[in-house]
Amino acid sequence: MAVVRREGRVLMVQRGPRSAFAGWWQPLSGRLEPGETQAEAVVREAREEVGLDVQPLRKVWECPADGVDFWLHWWLADCAHGEPVPDRDEIADARWLTPEEIAALPRTFAGDREFFARIFPSLD
Repeated sequence: MAVVRREGRVLMVQRGPRSAFAGWWQPLSGRLEPGETQAEAVVREAREEVGLDVQPLRKVWECPADGVDFWLHWWLADCAHGEPVPDRDEIADARWLTPEEIAALPRTFAGDREFFARIFPSLD
């Protein structure tokens, strides 16, 4: 998971109509490619999914994914400029949101809600 932040907001994406869990909101995510580090995956996924250049800072949390048998590795990343341009095959919408706005989203995963309620407020 890439927790991409800018000016007190976090980039959240809504899964596209052909994705599993279509319509659900989450931070950017994706799988590692062979030989790729987690930090490299954060950079690649941000470019592929929303056309942004990000700077991965550090891994800040991990948790099991909801309903599947793998772990999510949460990375904090900064984005200095640019607006997201979603890859419409994967993402229906992308928005910069405050933690309060994220909490009010109608369809989010339990692990994401836990992250933004418990972990995100302690990050600098």
